[in-house]
Amino acid sequence: MKISTLSSSTLKGIAIAFWIAVWWMASIIIGEDLFLPSPWSVISRLLILVSHIQFWQSLAFTLSRILLGFIISIAAALVMALLSSSSMAVRIVLDPIVRIMRATPVASIVILALVWVSSRNLSVLISSMMVFPIVYTNVLKGIDEIDRNLMEMANAYCIRRIKRLRYIYIPSVLPYFLSSLSIALGLSWKSGIAAEVIALPSGSIGERVYEAKIYLSTPDLFAWTVTVIVLAFAFERFFLFIFSMLARRIAG
Repeated sequence: MKISTLSSSTLKGIAIAFWIAVWWMASIIIGEDLFLPSPWSVISRLLILVSHIQFWQSLAFTLSRILLGFIISIAAALVMALLSSSSMAVRIVLDPIVRIMRATPVASIVILALVWVSSRNLSVLISSMMVFPIVYTNVLKGIDEIDRNLMEMANAYCIRRIKRLRYIYIPSVLPYFLSSLSIALGLSWKSGIAAEVIALPSGSIGERVYEAKIYLSTPDLFAWTVTVIVLAFAFERFFLFIFSMLARRIAG
């Protein structure tokens, strides 16, 4: 069977199986769970963690805060992109802030933010700050790329703003917005967990990751990492589906 005849999902499954096999072989060669636990050791440990209520409490704690930060940043980015597209003054004022947010390391922002925000809510701020510039920049670019002929036609026929939004803005901006989401969703998790590892809010996934590192429990560290990866993937699929469905309903 040719590779070109296989479905995308099949190819992805083969790729995942290949890298798990590489991981398994590497763990056999190293022969020490402290340095590289086997996939089975990680899965076994994950099953044990899942059976404890503390696992789900940590999951709920971190998920709720990263989700809140993500939603805040999306709403703010959409509003500010619309304002920037209609006002050059707003765009000029926001430009240096957006550049600083994109360039500043997460660790630096976390340490500075701890002066103003409690450790329990820090991941909300950090995830929103990391997501905002990505979504804002892409949405603004999408607005800038709208066909000017369509806008001139809308002006000539006095088409109302709500119809312009539905039939011109959304179809034009949607590809840029969804592209930014696929990047921003993963970044919100990475930055949020990094903030928790530094700030150590009680009952968070970041605290569990830090404890696994302190006690040299590498299987625990891998198990929590796998948990975060699965959550981030599910998070991405869910929001891309929701936003795509909403956009189709509005534009349709």
